[in-house]
Amino acid sequence: MATTTAAQQRAQAKVEYDAFVAACPSRKLLDRISSKWVTLILAALGNGGPPQLDAGCRGEPRAMRYSELSRLLAGVSQKMLTQTLRSLERDGLVTRTVTPTVPVTVSYELTDLGLSLHHMMRGIKTWAETHMDDVLTNRETYDSRAS
Repeated sequence: MATTTAAQQRAQAKVEYDAFVAACPSRKLLDRISSKWVTLILAALGNGGPPQLDAGCRGEPRAMRYSELSRLLAGVSQKMLTQTLRSLERDGLVTRTVTPTVPVTVSYELTDLGLSLHHMMRGIKTWAETHMDDVLTNRETYDSRAS
């Protein structure tokens, strides 16, 4: 029976986590983190919420209360926000802190792992906001051609 070195084991693990392989578990993770709600939650927690109107810049990453996230994420249902936050907590991307007050205060904050993903998601969100007019124009052109 051949033994493997630590370097060989790491190389094997990289092969096993190939998202192009149908059975790769990273596909489920990609499915989860590609959700619009995950993107928006990570952006909100990573930027400390919406832009500061007086400063014109984003804030630093900070903890946010559930109700604050709910108000910021227009259109998210309570069920969807709760499910998404739970899945992010389970994956180790956010931490949930319960403070025993009346009523109980629950806040969420990015972990180091979540912050590393936030940086990429912020880029995707910014790209979508910057290029939305181009995409809409291309859709109109395509739809008029297809008719």
